[in-house]
Amino acid sequence: MLAIANITFDCADATALAGFWSQVLRKPVDDGANPYFATIGSADAGPTLMFLKVDEGKTAKNRCHLDLTADDRAAEVKRLVDLGAEYLSEHAEYGHEWIVLRDPSGNEFCVA
Repeated sequence: MLAIANITFDCADATALAGFWSQVLRKPVDDGANPYFATIGSADAGPTLMFLKVDEGKTAKNRCHLDLTADDRAAEVKRLVDLGAEYLSEHAEYGHEWIVLRDPSGNEFCVA
């Protein structure tokens, strides 16, 4: 049986990006974080968010990304932008609405 163990983010500084996502999700960065490797949620039942330093920068749109939900999308998007996310676009298709943001390492994610 297969199970998702990690959702991995490539980045320039694992500690910094883990710190951003820690604030986004209101969950602590796991012990042992450093500029090359960091995780959030390794003790949780669900997948761990893993952050790995890579030398190359992001060059294209993510083919896989996180979709987050919020009771008050506008307030959460404002909070995320204040934390360092970049607002990209807003969409309404197929009966769903969402806002696309980019984290400080350039990884897209959505808030629905």
